[in-house]
Amino acid sequence: MLSIIGLGVGVAALLLTLFILNGFERVISQKIAEFDGHIRIRHFLNHPISADLLESDSTISNFGENLISSSFIQSTALLRTGDLAEGVVVEGIDNSRTDFLKNILVNGEIILDKKSVILGKQLAERLNLSLGNKIVLFDLNKLNSSNKRIRQYTITGFFHSGMTEYDKSLVFINIKEANSLFEMENKRSGYIINLKDLSTLKEVTESFNNSLSYPYMVMTWKEKNSALFKWMNIQRWPILFIFGLIGLVGLVNIISSFAMIIVDKSRQIGILKSLGLKNSQLKLTFLMQGLMVGLIGSLIGSSISLVVAWLQNSYKIIQVPEDIYFMNFIPIDINFFHIFLIASLAIMSSVFAAIWPTIKIDKIKSAEVLKYE
Repeated sequence: MLSIIGLGVGVAALLLTLFILNGFERVISQKIAEFDGHIRIRHFLNHPISADLLESDSTISNFGENLISSSFIQSTALLRTGDLAEGVVVEGIDNSRTDFLKNILVNGEIILDKKSVILGKQLAERLNLSLGNKIVLFDLNKLNSSNKRIRQYTITGFFHSGMTEYDKSLVFINIKEANSLFEMENKRSGYIINLKDLSTLKEVTESFNNSLSYPYMVMTWKEKNSALFKWMNIQRWPILFIFGLIGLVGLVNIISSFAMIIVDKSRQIGILKSLGLKNSQLKLTFLMQGLMVGLIGSLIGSSISLVVAWLQNSYKIIQVPEDIYFMNFIPIDINFFHIFLIASLAIMSSVFAAIWPTIKIDKIKSAEVLKYE
C-alpha cells in the first residue's frame, strides 16, 4: 500500500509540475501576443515605412485566409496632467485591432476616435487619473525643438493586462491621431500580423523573410521576447528533475517492499519450488504485482492531478503576485499526452523495479529453507 501511495504522489507531482509549466507559458505567450501580435514587420533602423508595403506582398496573397494584418504607429511621448508628467510609449492602432482590448479593459469603453486615449491602469494610478480626465501628449523627438507637437486627449478607458512593462507605459490612440502627433506623413512604424492557425507560424515567417528584404525586419513575438522564453525553457528541466525525485522515492519503495516480501516469504517460496513451481513462474507473479502497483499508482496520481487542476482553475485557490509573474493565480493546463507519457513511464518503471528483487528467487534453495521444518 505504501508503495502505491508513494508512486501515486510521485506521478501527481510530476504531472502537476508539467501542467503548471504549460499554463505559465501559455498565459505569458498569449498576453505578449495580444500586444505585439504573432509577427511584427518593421524597418531595421525603426524608420517609418510605406503604408501600402504589404498590399502586393506574395505572403498576403498566399496565406490571406489565415492572416489578419494591421499597421501601427509607435513612438515615445511625454504624458502630462497638471504638475505630473511621465514618459510613455504611444501606439496608434486601427479601430479594427481594438478587439484584444476587450479582454483587458477594466474601466470605460473602447473608444479611439480623434481625441480619445486608452492607457494602463497602473499608469493612471501613478498619475491619479480618472475616466474623462484630460491629458496632454508631447512628441519627445521634438520636445526641445521650436516646432513642438502637442495634443490634448480625453481618457475613455483603462486596461490591465498584468504585465507591468505594458500597464505602466503603454498608451493607445487612433492611428490617424498618431500620424498627426508624430508627423509620420501617412507612413507607418510597422505591421502587426496575427495568425488564425499558429501551426503555420514558421512557414509564414519564412515567406515574409523571402519576400521582404533589407531594410525590413520580420520578427515573431517569441523572438522579440527571446530571453524570457529561453529562461522558461531552461528552468523547466531542473524543476522536472527535482519533482521527479519524488517518483524515484516511490520506485525505491517498490524495490524494498518486494525485497522484504521475498526474504520474509522465503520458506513459502521454497515449498512452492519443492512442489515443482519454476523460478520463471515465481518471478512472473512478482512482476504482475509490480504491474498492478504501477497501474494503481498511476491511476491514483493522475486522478489527484486532475482534481487539483480542476479546483485551481475553477476557484483560483493558489494566488501569486501579479507584478512578478504577469498573472494573479497559477494556471494549470491539462495535457492528456503528458498523462499518458508519465503513467506509461511509471508502469514500466514499476515492472522493472520488481525485477531486481526477484533475482533472489534463484538463490533460494528448497533444501536449505526447509531443513528445520
